[in-house]
Amino acid sequence: MKSKRTKRIVILGLLASLALALSYLEALLPPITSAFPGIKMGLPNLVIIFALYTFGTKEAALISTVRLLAVFLLFGNAIMLLYSATGACLSVILMAVLKRVDAFSCVGVSVSGAVSHNLGQILVAMLMLETPQIAFYLPILMISGVAAGAIIGVIGSLITARLKNKISML
Repeated sequence: MKSKRTKRIVILGLLASLALALSYLEALLPPITSAFPGIKMGLPNLVIIFALYTFGTKEAALISTVRLLAVFLLFGNAIMLLYSATGACLSVILMAVLKRVDAFSCVGVSVSGAVSHNLGQILVAMLMLETPQIAFYLPILMISGVAAGAIIGVIGSLITARLKNKISML
């Protein structure tokens, strides 16, 4: 009989693989709008939300890190990694804090993650390009972050409610 630890590692590996697959799928989808580049749904965050609420902060951070590194190695470059890693770090940290204080629903936690991810990317762009004018794009990204974060939060909440008990029974 397999140990609970082994099963947990296998499940976390599968979740990291799913997050990677969702990243690739999202890259294949046409842009949500051509008027505002860089706006995405954040499909991999479904997995991060699920991991955060099912396993915890360390596991969600681990899955996020594995996904980022795999995307970088398979499809990316160092600049893309810098933007993504900054956004992902801010996102996971803020989501973990808000989940821990238990003042927000899963949807609120997801929205905060999406908005902080966009904020992190704008900050990197401002530093890399040495121009504060990029901040003018922030309101558009905040609106899209709230919308995408809410959608991902609702779906993530439904998935977590449906699967959390089944995963813990393994």
